[in-house]
Amino acid sequence: MPEKDKFNNPDVNTELDPITSLIAEFSDPEIEEEEFRNDFFRGLSGRRKKAAFTLSIIWLVTIALHLVSWSIWFVLILGCFVTVQALRLMFANPTPMIASENTENFPKVSLMVSAKNEEAVVGKLVKMLLSFDYPQDLYEFWVINDNSSDQTGIILDELAQKYPQLKVLHRDGTAKGGKSGALNQAFALTTGDIIGVFDADAIASPNLLKKVVSLFTLNQGAIQVRKSISNADENFWTLGQSTEMALDSYFQQQRIACGGMGELRGNGQFVRRQALESCGGWNEETITDDLDLTIRLHLDHWDIGILEHPAVQEEGVKTSIALWHQRSRWAEGGYQRYFDYWRFILSNRLNWSKKFDLLYFFLVQYIFPTAAIPDLVMVIIRHDIPLIAPLTSLTFLLAFWGMFTGLKRTKSENISITDTFNMLTQSLLGMIYMTHWFLVMPVTTTRMSIRQKQLKWVKTVHEGSSDDLELGLNEI
Repeated sequence: MPEKDKFNNPDVNTELDPITSLIAEFSDPEIEEEEFRNDFFRGLSGRRKKAAFTLSIIWLVTIALHLVSWSIWFVLILGCFVTVQALRLMFANPTPMIASENTENFPKVSLMVSAKNEEAVVGKLVKMLLSFDYPQDLYEFWVINDNSSDQTGIILDELAQKYPQLKVLHRDGTAKGGKSGALNQAFALTTGDIIGVFDADAIASPNLLKKVVSLFTLNQGAIQVRKSISNADENFWTLGQSTEMALDSYFQQQRIACGGMGELRGNGQFVRRQALESCGGWNEETITDDLDLTIRLHLDHWDIGILEHPAVQEEGVKTSIALWHQRSRWAEGGYQRYFDYWRFILSNRLNWSKKFDLLYFFLVQYIFPTAAIPDLVMVIIRHDIPLIAPLTSLTFLLAFWGMFTGLKRTKSENISITDTFNMLTQSLLGMIYMTHWFLVMPVTTTRMSIRQKQLKWVKTVHEGSSDDLELGLNEI
């Protein structure tokens, strides 16, 4: 387990290892294991330079491809790689994770929610956490009031007097580490064998805990519950997020079936205590704790599974501005894990199947959208044919297939012709919605090259409803 000061030490040396050191990682497992344990967060600083280097390479390579005669062969080879992996994903046959409510020996479960200015939803949250059909002496839940300036702390204290299962941890303005710091602080006080994390706006069914714990096998380090959007019908943006969640669930299942990586998504994530302790808890030097923990669990040889039914619901952001800020943070957090752990990703801590999976999604999620800008510039200046567009078209076709199939999998009842037409329409709208990533990625990459986001918790505002706030106040 990494030393605690590795979380908060910005002065750790981040110089790139020489070739001899990299070779040693491949050739001497004992040295590589010792480095992994003692130096897990070594690459945390230097992110701006790494982002600038990445952006420069993307632009230089894309421009160079427009200037050389053999570029078409490079694009064809890359296209073959993308096509082969897309076909593998499309035709993979995932083995369903069969969840059962009949568990003979229930493990103890500790649930945690980090709440900051959540007076609008905190009453509904506590009611949901109390409703789980699970032995009451075997699950506890902690709500961390992270320096809220509204009535969140008052509501929680009153509810804690009424419900013994609720434990409240208050953090003041001097507390560090953002959401990760809040989770680490509460984690030290928990006693559960399995740790569950929810967002403050989460809505989960009463049988969720029994189904989740039944999926933990010997090497299963974590389970991510499929996410859905509770206010999907509100407008175009929330409907798009709903479709995106279905696509994400589809990709999760297909990636695991291909030997790739399952990923955590924050809300509705359950992690084995042993796995959390083994990889050092939550990283307080990242802006996306779930993506960072994902890569460290896999590097530590733990698998992550997904529970398709029942889903955990959350409130989708309602405006384009809110979506932009949220997705920019997600994009930067996604980049950070590659920048921070590239040495370990290249080492033998990951098998080739997971490396292949990471490379593919790094290309289609980060590189192609960013390369689309210099590609467009060269098309306009030189009147060339676009080189990146054919590759992104392939990924868009896969996205459409994934959206439609993902939506089908969320349906438990028989699907009618009307349902099929609605899902096709939603998938087409989802394709339009997903184009926002072609702005988010290049802008985020450029901004990271100039200025990183501050390492603080920038939370998504949960509006809830007036009924939700009234519920919390009436419970007092």
